[in-house]
Amino acid sequence: VHLLESGGGLVQAGGSLTLSCAASGQPFGSNIMGWFRQAPGKEREFVARIYWKSGGTDYADSVKGRFTISRDNAKNTMYLQMNKMKPEDTAVYSCAVRPDWTTDYVYWGPGTQVTVSS
Repeated sequence: VHLLESGGGLVQAGGSLTLSCAASGQPFGSNIMGWFRQAPGKEREFVARIYWKSGGTDYADSVKGRFTISRDNAKNTMYLQMNKMKPEDTAVYSCAVRPDWTTDYVYWGPGTQVTVSS
């Protein structure tokens, strides 16, 4: 499984950005895909996840109401629409896949930098 994020960059506080995660290598019918982020000096934290088959979603409290996760099954691509961004959203954002045979996120993309200026 190969994952590649894109769409990161610099945005002003209050602005919007959309990240993409293109996946290849295996069928994703029973997987969960997620977005995580890691700010400098901090541990990686969960942002959002989507159940590939049902489309069900979960969000961290810190982004609920501002971020939206979605997927395009035909393109094997996951998205993270980020609105009303804050400086504390600054981090490296990575996408990951949790196969149906484990409770761990096994496959990870290299990450994309998101910087929110105040």
